[in-house]
Amino acid sequence: MTPHENDPGLGNIGPLLDNHPIDASAPCRIDFGGTLDISSFHYPLRHLVPSTVNIALDRRTTVTLRPTTGDRIRISSEGFADAVFNPSTAPYDHPLGLMFAVTDYFNARGVHIHIHSASPPRSGLGGSSVAAVALIAAFSKVLGCMGKKEIPRERMVLLAHAIEQGVAGVACGLQDQLAAAFGGVNAWTWPANPDLLPYAGRPLLKGRALRRLDRHLIVAYLGVTHVSKDVNRSWVRQFITGKGRENWHEIVRLTHDFAGAIARWNMTAAADAMNRETAIRKAMTPQVLDDMGDRLAAAAIEKECGARFTGAGGGGCLWALGEADAVAALKPVWKKMLAGRPTAGLLDCRVDANGVM
Repeated sequence: MTPHENDPGLGNIGPLLDNHPIDASAPCRIDFGGTLDISSFHYPLRHLVPSTVNIALDRRTTVTLRPTTGDRIRISSEGFADAVFNPSTAPYDHPLGLMFAVTDYFNARGVHIHIHSASPPRSGLGGSSVAAVALIAAFSKVLGCMGKKEIPRERMVLLAHAIEQGVAGVACGLQDQLAAAFGGVNAWTWPANPDLLPYAGRPLLKGRALRRLDRHLIVAYLGVTHVSKDVNRSWVRQFITGKGRENWHEIVRLTHDFAGAIARWNMTAAADAMNRETAIRKAMTPQVLDDMGDRLAAAAIEKECGARFTGAGGGGCLWALGEADAVAALKPVWKKMLAGRPTAGLLDCRVDANGVM
């Protein structure tokens, strides 16, 4: 078989890793206007200029590459039993299947991949996509050690998304990979033009403003894991069948409102847009918030903050935003409520200005 011209074809990298252990890390994210990054939505809605806003958080996922014996591939990740397969034999529907698919793309062998995530498992913070970007970055460093051209961030995004969508069997968005690659606070638009990159980014905040934003945010883990594809399937199915299209038009508008409010540092207006968008999505799919999420969201509104689930909801995390004094008043209220569920709690996190590294 003739290899592709740009095929990295790493082969057995165990000997290289003996002398050059490699690691890479990438941030997770909270978001507003998710789902619009899925092509099923942003192509038909192109005339409305759909966008998604995400805020990268310093709960990083770190991937470490070490040698293993022979050609086998071993992957270790907290919360999962170690998985070991010969090259190109791993089932991609395995819990770590995406990582094996990325490894097979690079034709890498003789490697032990260790994944450490500072985020709770399946918390709606983009974890699997973040890990894929970090793993691609690690293999890119291997290419550099071999004297080959490393992979630019823009290509990491496209590659991670293409592999994930291929093995997931469902439509996937781009925003998780973008936050992981670039960090910061950005509004991403989806040009829906096959002649262009599938995304365009605009930073909403820079420099010291990123640090200031920490006082205006809190993030809570609800103590139950989420399965984003279940909710996303419902939204995609509803949209394709023509049900509730006006809701998505309004979500596009509210995402623009939210982005503008953040850029102007109007946290009250941003919070209002959050609560309106959350209400629309909850009306479409009530399961995006469980009882705990409902109570936390109500408490946020009472304290004049906005509240929104991360990703597609259905468990995972909820985040709040507002004026600094309002967020300070909300924090102990949320902490007390979350104490009623042993696995739940506030996450210690800050805005991450850096992307993958």
